[in-house]
Amino acid sequence: MKRILILLVLLSTTIVQSQEKYFEKEVSKISKKIDKITQQQKDSLKQKVKEINVKLDESRITQQEADKLKKEAATYHATRIEQLVGVEELKLQQLVQDKTDGKIASYEEDFDDNVFTIGGETFRLRLLEGDKRKKRRRKNKRTTTQFVFALGVNNVLVDNSFNSLNNSDYKFWQSHFYELGFTFKTRFSKEPSKTYFKYGVSFLWNNLRAENNKYHVVNGNQTDLVVNPNSLSESRLRHVQMTFPMHLEFDFSKNKKYSDGEVVDRTHKGVRFGVGGFFGFKLGTRQYLEYVNAQGVKVEEVQKNSFNTNTINYGLSAYFAYQGYGLYAKYDLNPLFKNTNVRNISLGLRFDIN
Repeated sequence: MKRILILLVLLSTTIVQSQEKYFEKEVSKISKKIDKITQQQKDSLKQKVKEINVKLDESRITQQEADKLKKEAATYHATRIEQLVGVEELKLQQLVQDKTDGKIASYEEDFDDNVFTIGGETFRLRLLEGDKRKKRRRKNKRTTTQFVFALGVNNVLVDNSFNSLNNSDYKFWQSHFYELGFTFKTRFSKEPSKTYFKYGVSFLWNNLRAENNKYHVVNGNQTDLVVNPNSLSESRLRHVQMTFPMHLEFDFSKNKKYSDGEVVDRTHKGVRFGVGGFFGFKLGTRQYLEYVNAQGVKVEEVQKNSFNTNTINYGLSAYFAYQGYGLYAKYDLNPLFKNTNVRNISLGLRFDIN
């Protein structure tokens, strides 16, 4: 009998301690909820005030209208705080009353647990993890990454004149470029906006196919295009570059706004355009020739030489895109060959995989 009494005392003490811990946990949870409600409403009010100030700065509304809108927004969010906090205060009052009466009920909003009562005591059965409701994570990254692939036609301008394309020594549609790279895209402001700085690293393969059976010949410090004595089926000069592109990008994707007023930045969901440039250096230059010689043998030549191309290259670039697909243009500001005014130009398609 003595052992039974001891067990009953221990059991009673355990239940009381459990109730105390549960009471403290519920009070803490309600307190945090009140703080969260207050902060969310304040943040929503700040966002509305910012939008009103933007309209005022752009002269879309008058100062009087701006003051009226700010006052209405402040009144609305103050009322919302009063309403939502009032609900939590009622829960807290009920919790204190239940503790006074010797009974405690669950006020958890997550419904992560099953609750049942036996003899005035409240017990809860912990469910499996798979049955819990998972809260959706809201992604609002300031910096995102993209895999970039571009391709198109490649040619040259002489003396910065677009008219020189009409008399170019290179085939327009048969001269191609390919770009493969990785970029970072960082929002300028901490808050969601439309302006970004895009930067990264790319590898370029620029190909120029000569017209009229010509090929490149190194003549001291100069590289000339001369007619080959053989009938060429292929005459292609390829120079490979490593570049570091940098663009100011404007992304007009529509942001995601939640019911609690939080705004989350989204990118590559609408129209985008970027302007900027690049700088880098050439990794190598080769010339590919194919022809059939006098003996009827097909010859494939690969000539490795700098061909007097400039090692350092830099230029301007721009793109206009929708989501991940767009038009792309690049222009080298430095000459392709030393001692010339020939500059590389590329036009094509660009794919940014976010």
